[in-house]
Amino acid sequence: MSTEQVSRNEQGPERPRVALIAGPTASGKSDLAVRLALAAREQGLPATVINADSAQVYADLAVLSARPTIDEMRGVPHRLFGSWDGAQACSAADWAAAARREIDTAHAEGRLPILVGGTGLYLRTLIDGIAPVPAIDAAIREAVRALPVADAHAALTAEDADAAARLAPADTTRVARALEVVRSTGRPLSHWQEQLQGGIRDRIDLAAMILLSDRDWLYERCDRRFGMMLDGGAADEVQRLLSRGLDPALPVMRAIGVTEIAAWLQGDITRDEAAARGALATRRYAKRQYTWFRHQPPQEWKRAESDNLDFNDQIAILLRSLRLT
Repeated sequence: MSTEQVSRNEQGPERPRVALIAGPTASGKSDLAVRLALAAREQGLPATVINADSAQVYADLAVLSARPTIDEMRGVPHRLFGSWDGAQACSAADWAAAARREIDTAHAEGRLPILVGGTGLYLRTLIDGIAPVPAIDAAIREAVRALPVADAHAALTAEDADAAARLAPADTTRVARALEVVRSTGRPLSHWQEQLQGGIRDRIDLAAMILLSDRDWLYERCDRRFGMMLDGGAADEVQRLLSRGLDPALPVMRAIGVTEIAAWLQGDITRDEAAARGALATRRYAKRQYTWFRHQPPQEWKRAESDNLDFNDQIAILLRSLRLT
């Protein structure tokens, strides 16, 4: 018996395996997930790919979210892609609950779940759990959200100095969230975050890979992909969204590309301007994702900094981590 086998036996029964592929938009995550699934199947373990991208969950955003096509799925089952109608916001907690069900189903069927996506909040909620913050008083929420961000940050400094020091003064969403939590519950957000619930980290054996390609290479792919989206039906997709009269605050209406293309369709800017703005928004989003995935996930998650999209090295590493070779 190998040293590794002895170590696992001492820890008790083997936990069910889960693979995770994460990283910025346009880094090739979806392709790697399918290739890993096919490689795992060759080793006797069929796989199911589970979406962890906050845009790809919406049925309305097949083109603008670069959702894998049937051909790109290559016969591998894909779950939670296009599962939400745009009229219904999918929160991190909503997605994590659905992902847990899909993971359990895959394990019950003797399949390997492969999580793939670039939404760090989704992944963190699923793996580490969610803070059990009580429902926020509606009047407090309304009052806080009405404050200019400078006033909200000043109030937060007085009521939760640690949060104020941690958050950027111009971060409207997070400053408001921290302020409404301390006012509604009487305790700072950090108190609730220390009591995370519902995470699956301790009940799975996780093999994770983060794709961190060269930034110039990544940004060029972002530019090229947004142009392909415009040529591939993105305008029709946005036109259908606009015709539904949805609340502009919904996530589906704030997805990258929707605002820019809507401005073109409504005659406010030219198509070329929409293309340039959409590409810029995509690059900025990729930059934020890149920074988050470089610094926030655990160090034991493998980082791949190759621009070689054959992914042979990454697949070999993941198969070893999953004990399939």
